[in-house]
Amino acid sequence: MRNSLRGLSCAALLATVAMPFGLSASATDLEVTHWWTSGGEAAAVAEFAKAFDATGNKWVDGAIAGSGGTARPIMISRITGGDPMGATQFNHGRQAEELVEAGLMRDLSDVAVPGKWKDIVSPSSLLDSCTLDGKIYCVPVNIHSQQWLWLSNAAFEKIGTPVPTNWDEYVAAAPKLEEAGILPLAMGQQPWQTTLAFQVLLVAIAGPDAYTAVFGDKDVEIAGGEDMAKVFEAAEMARSMSKGTNVQNWNDATNMVITGKAAGQIMGDWAQGEFAVANQVAGEDYTCLPGLGVNEVIQTGGDAFYFPKVDDAEITAAQAELAKVMMSKETQVAFNLKKGSLPVRGDVDLSAANDCMRKGLDILAKGNVIQAPDQLMSADDLTLVNDLFVQFFNDPSMSAADAQAQFTDIVSNAS
Repeated sequence: MRNSLRGLSCAALLATVAMPFGLSASATDLEVTHWWTSGGEAAAVAEFAKAFDATGNKWVDGAIAGSGGTARPIMISRITGGDPMGATQFNHGRQAEELVEAGLMRDLSDVAVPGKWKDIVSPSSLLDSCTLDGKIYCVPVNIHSQQWLWLSNAAFEKIGTPVPTNWDEYVAAAPKLEEAGILPLAMGQQPWQTTLAFQVLLVAIAGPDAYTAVFGDKDVEIAGGEDMAKVFEAAEMARSMSKGTNVQNWNDATNMVITGKAAGQIMGDWAQGEFAVANQVAGEDYTCLPGLGVNEVIQTGGDAFYFPKVDDAEITAAQAELAKVMMSKETQVAFNLKKGSLPVRGDVDLSAANDCMRKGLDILAKGNVIQAPDQLMSADDLTLVNDLFVQFFNDPSMSAADAQAQFTDIVSNAS
């Protein structure tokens, strides 16, 4: 987290001591807002609620339907408007910078320091994203990487083609899939999904260093260069392969893969939760390709919970309990196995991990990691990127070269 203020307008910024984990001094209702509403997400968040309720307190679920882009403005408006919830989800990175700077978020150092979070959170960049001026303001709860291609084994069996092992093999199978009435690539219409697909293609085709240079260093030369031209050409191919998806939400696109209506989806590892709810088995019913089978990396983004500052000793104590619960070994395992993400603790037992989660753990162990876009670029600049790719994926008349020129302009003016 950086000290500069970005992501919100300036106008928007106009007791009981917590007992040890599992022993609450009194029962307190704590409203927790988040945007986890799909089947897999609901199953995962229920693990948080169950663990928190076991402390004697009560999780009051404040799910907001839609996506982070829909939920965040509502959450921010409540906090800045004097109606804060007990805890709220954001992504790792810079989304809550201005709320922290404005003194509206609680410092969790009184929980994090005794809990030795600096020793157990891995990679350390996750906790760094929660830290400002040496104080810790959020609980990182998982490592989510968007660098995955999910494939329906049944779709490729239907066309008599081996399940692809990389992006090029996948693209080559597209004509045959279309002939069989199978959509090659499912892609929902939420703005962030098209940007996600582009970012995954960037890392796979141009490489992790190019991704970091463009989003992190704002390198205009690379953004407008030949390697990025290949990325935009691949995005143009993805646009063609996904034509006719006709669904809005990411999980509806995932369901198309689960049911064999679509052959694949570029989506984060949270898609695993949907496969699990549908009782599909990794490596048997579906195949996962980290880094599109080209550049296998894990993105160290994910979800974190912030706790608005309140003048209520009971709420403050309940906030501390929830923070401890979310970081506990037991909850980290239970939540992440359901969510499809990796735990932020490096000292937990994941013997129950499936084939895809093991792939992610192996990549993480090798240190092949990159930061998430939210950790590298401001919310305002990412909004411009989102807008560009919504237009690109919905307007076949926009060429790859035109899109690259506009993208390069955004990078050149990024803060």
